[in-house]
Amino acid sequence: MPSLIELVRSHTDLDEDDVAWLQLLMADWQIIADLSFADLVLWLPDQRGNGFWAGAQMRPTTGPTAYVDDIVGTFVPAGRRAMLDEAWAHGRLVREGDPEWRDDVPVRVETIPVRRSGRVIAVIARNTNLLGVRTPSRLELSYLQTAADLTQMIAAGHFPSTGQRSDHADSPRVGDGFLRVDEAGRVVYASPNALSVYRRLGLSGDLTGLVLTDLTRDLVPPRRRPDEETLSAVLGGRAQRDTEIGTDLVSLIVRAIPLRPLGEHIGGLILVRDVTELRRRDRELVTKDATIREIHHRVKNNLQTVAALLRLQARRIDSEEAKLALEEAVRRVGSIAIVHETLSQAVGETVEFDEIADRLGTMVAEVGSLGGRVRVRREGTFGVLPSESATALAMVLTEVLQNAVEHGYDPEDAEATGTITVTVQRLVGRLHMTVEDDGRGLPPDFDLDTSASLGLSIVRTLVESELGGLLTIGPSPHGSGTRAEVDVPLD
Repeated sequence: MPSLIELVRSHTDLDEDDVAWLQLLMADWQIIADLSFADLVLWLPDQRGNGFWAGAQMRPTTGPTAYVDDIVGTFVPAGRRAMLDEAWAHGRLVREGDPEWRDDVPVRVETIPVRRSGRVIAVIARNTNLLGVRTPSRLELSYLQTAADLTQMIAAGHFPSTGQRSDHADSPRVGDGFLRVDEAGRVVYASPNALSVYRRLGLSGDLTGLVLTDLTRDLVPPRRRPDEETLSAVLGGRAQRDTEIGTDLVSLIVRAIPLRPLGEHIGGLILVRDVTELRRRDRELVTKDATIREIHHRVKNNLQTVAALLRLQARRIDSEEAKLALEEAVRRVGSIAIVHETLSQAVGETVEFDEIADRLGTMVAEVGSLGGRVRVRREGTFGVLPSESATALAMVLTEVLQNAVEHGYDPEDAEATGTITVTVQRLVGRLHMTVEDDGRGLPPDFDLDTSASLGLSIVRTLVESELGGLLTIGPSPHGSGTRAEVDVPLD
């Protein structure tokens, strides 16, 4: 099914500002569909004037649909739907007396011109399934009257508003709680759900006849409501925006849409939603995230303590071989500690691995036997990795870099210097890392499969078992050095 942008570019002469206006309209047209109990279809004018393209559609959640199938992308030639042609040509709302019949379903159709900057840029068809129509209640009459006001505003170019948009993903819907206020901000009608929401705030009586701003000010403490200007603008129905209010026990999102069907402000549509449970879950998630970060912080501290104890033990041992083994253990523990330190500062369970790789390179180069005369540089980016993969990859990178420093260069040569290059690429769902040095190369009889090196054994186990990847080690194609390649899946 094509998108609105694709249809506009392929079949219309609408410019970017026109598209932006239509997107603003579509951001709120679920509200109009629900208030109308009707399907909405946005018809775009063909660039050659031959008819209209269905650019978008919206079904109501408050009544039966008039369109079982999706019609976006379909074309209606000029003259096929007289109501579309008339709304487009004359720029006025068109209502048909007799219903259309679609699959044995009577459908009442109305067409609404979409006006922007004084010109009509599209037409909305409002399609009501009459099988669901019955004697309307006061709630339904209030819905329909508000929908009529909004459609008049669309036809006159007063809706949508170009002001502040909602930034709440859990913005209120019509069924959550519907209120209509007059030009003074006094409640004219409140749905049962809206009344229930306010009773959770502490209201004991009815809402009708009360000034919503004054009532909310009495029920909600100052620290749980916005500034007075925002409170009056939203609850008075004078600004198209939303805000959050509440008590220590209840949280609400309130959204307002001013009503100006003839250009003059006559009141506002107010939608309210109880988000108490959502906010409780948000707090739980924040607490959980903070707990996880604290755990990573403590693990890092514990690992650093272990590393310090190993260093202390190494100083008390006379055996040079035992000292080297403990120093290797210190580096391995340190590489894991760096990952946990990064995770303790991250928002989620993922890390930017570039920082970890750079720190590991610096650590290995500075504490190696050459005392900082070997430089480690990185080309490319690791990107974001999950914590499980980051820990294993940090160990792998530490071991490979350590091998390059210790075995690639002669520690007895006071003039020995070198560069180790870590090259990384993310390609087609995989991470490819190459560690290449410019040292003296591998021994003639080297074989990864038969090597007795503990470091290489750790690397191979981590790459193949933990990361599900492949490890190869061989001569560098660019000189006498060594190249180690690690290829692991990203997913």
